[in-house]
Amino acid sequence: MLRQGLHICCFLVAISLLGTLVACTAGKAIPTDVAEPVSSERLEWETDPGRILMQPAAFYGSDEAIRITETVLLYQSDNGGWPKNYDRIAELSESDKRQLLLAKSRQDTTFDNGSTHTEVQFLAKAYQATGDERYREAALKGIDFMLEAQYENGGWPQTYPVDLSGYSKYITFNDDAMIGMMTVLRDVVEGDEAYSFVDEERRQQAAAAVQKGIECILQTQIVVDGKLTAWCAQHDHRTLEPQQARIYEYPSISGSESVSVIRFLMSIEDPSPEVVAAVEGAVAWFEEAKLTGIRVDEVADDSLSKGYDLIVVEDETAPPLWARFYEIGTNEPIYADADGAIKESLADLSYERRVGYRWLTDRPTSLLYEEYPAWKQARQREATNRTLLYVIPATVACIAVIGFAAGLMICKRRQEAK
Repeated sequence: MLRQGLHICCFLVAISLLGTLVACTAGKAIPTDVAEPVSSERLEWETDPGRILMQPAAFYGSDEAIRITETVLLYQSDNGGWPKNYDRIAELSESDKRQLLLAKSRQDTTFDNGSTHTEVQFLAKAYQATGDERYREAALKGIDFMLEAQYENGGWPQTYPVDLSGYSKYITFNDDAMIGMMTVLRDVVEGDEAYSFVDEERRQQAAAAVQKGIECILQTQIVVDGKLTAWCAQHDHRTLEPQQARIYEYPSISGSESVSVIRFLMSIEDPSPEVVAAVEGAVAWFEEAKLTGIRVDEVADDSLSKGYDLIVVEDETAPPLWARFYEIGTNEPIYADADGAIKESLADLSYERRVGYRWLTDRPTSLLYEEYPAWKQARQREATNRTLLYVIPATVACIAVIGFAAGLMICKRRQEAK
């Protein structure tokens, strides 16, 4: 009879182990950033930094990709970084190549407009496809450049070496500069296949840099009346306060750059309460700051230099828009002319500024109404799973103990009855 009691106990313990296995399996994070399939139309890219990274894997070993990679190598400075706005796919003459080799000591290296972190990603893909050691070494040199450029407080300037005379010294979220670098370094840390060539020491340095970057993001989030909002396009490299860049780019809350900041925070596995609060606060601010009942129409006009104008039209059925800049404290959109004069509306700007800058955007739409709800649901699911991870085994263990005790009692009574 003692054996029967042991059988009952073993059966319940097995159930306990099964419950643990189920809970552990259910507790795995479900990725929310499924990559969009590459369409054939994207093969016709020109100089858009993003498109160079959107090609099928086989492309990066092609003759065209190798030609582009050789151009990328020529433009890399001795310090490991790259300039901005050069034509990555241009056909270089022998004279062009000689000039670039003579300019290797150039110091106009930057993270603006996708520079440097785009090149590192492209080189990693090219090395993976070709095995050319020069691509690997250039990518590592670019990673070292990014690590070296980080401020002690975790931020990154727009350009490096730092130019203290202008706004490029500020911590820069503009054009996703800081987030672009942090994304590359995070992929290095997480062992992305494209970065399998990165050594352990650099991985550890990248991990420390990403953590410092996250702390900087949390510290620079703008607080208004005790509530977390979003971020400015650039923050002071010492005080972390919002700062002005060009004369028409005032210290403000950004309705554009903040989107990528939130996406990065939502990509963190097992986020801290501080990260969760930052995301929740920023999303709530976006909801408060959205502009409804209007749309922006592009109206053809051959009398104008660009052949069109941008007109704000009232439309109650239009999806929400957000301003590029919001006044801190009032959430009023900021429209500033080339001379820095603040105007009341888009229509009040000079033509050049009205069509030459994206003052209104729908960029937050998918974040607020697709990505954030999915992230929140995944967080709730993970919280439930974590609870089950502890509750199920503990409950079943208690049942097992009770079953064992009951088995012993049954055995004892049967022995007494003999």
